[in-house]
Amino acid sequence: MTWYSSAESAFGADMDSGPGEGFGFNVFLRDGDDVYRTWHTNGRGAERFSVSFAISDVLPYGRQEQWQDVPEGWPQDPTYSRWLTSQDVAAMYGDARA
Repeated sequence: MTWYSSAESAFGADMDSGPGEGFGFNVFLRDGDDVYRTWHTNGRGAERFSVSFAISDVLPYGRQEQWQDVPEGWPQDPTYSRWLTSQDVAAMYGDARA
């Protein structure tokens, strides 16, 4: 199976995952010269591909996000606000294309 990234590209924007729009998964099927997008998800739908979310969900404080039903006084922040963005990661590790 071949994986490709369309980060920061016009193609990514055309597929609902453009710059600043967050992460998304697209699945394509090629039949001769025809190409079909057979599946797409982003936002919370893309979480199932990251073990980090599943692990966080079983910790005592969970993800510490506002949507969680937790006891009074437990830490909560806006959804995904504690997660690094791809821009944060790039700043930490530098440009891999260099």
